[in-house]
Amino acid sequence: MEKKLYRSNTDYKIAGVCGGIAEYFGFDSTIVRLGWILFCCMGGSGILAYIIAALVMPTRR
Repeated sequence: MEKKLYRSNTDYKIAGVCGGIAEYFGFDSTIVRLGWILFCCMGGSGILAYIIAALVMPTRR
């Protein structure tokens, strides 16, 4: 069975991107969210990356 990256429909705060990444890699979603916040603070490109990920990643059905 092939693993696919989906936005989470159960573990979400805004769009489920961090929850989906955490489910895919087997991490805690809080760790992924903290990493994303650090990524946003170091240059601000994390906000654009989150928006793109929310648009590109499909939702798990």
